[in-house]
Amino acid sequence: MQPNLGPGEDFELLLERQVRDLQTKAASLSEALSAAGATVRSRDGAVTVTLAPNGALTNLELGHRATELGPARLTAAIMSTVREAQRRTARSVADSFATINGDGESTDMVRSFLPPDPPPDGDFAAPESAEPERTPPPPAAPPARPPAPPAPPPAGPAPRRRPPADDHFDDESNPW
Repeated sequence: MQPNLGPGEDFELLLERQVRDLQTKAASLSEALSAAGATVRSRDGAVTVTLAPNGALTNLELGHRATELGPARLTAAIMSTVREAQRRTARSVADSFATINGDGESTDMVRSFLPPDPPPDGDFAAPESAEPERTPPPPAAPPARPPAPPAPPPAGPAPRRRPPADDHFDDESNPW
């Protein structure tokens, strides 16, 4: 494959130009990605989260309203706010990539990993007093018969006995 050289250009100058273009794109992408984090506040203002461009939680703030929610609703508010911040951060990263790289197969691949949109009006879970639906445990099975004891070992030759100690051996010469 022949490089696309302009009149009077040599291959070294072409490579230098391509390297400069890639360095400029890399610097622009790095700058765009560093600004791609998101800060999101829940609808009622009880929870505010901040995410870094890589999706790491960098800040969590609970407003005065958070104390009124109760554990289940507060947990749901935190999780839904974090999910929204993750969606916004991921979209921002993908948009930054598309701005630098252009629309194409690689940008489509990056966008294929974006988190799905939330269900409509899914801000909080059920109120704290609502217990999750529980299914009754299955009826207990009748107790099983205990296993039979193991059979005794078959009768074999009698174990060997130690010969009686001889009086002419003194105990000091026997190491056992």
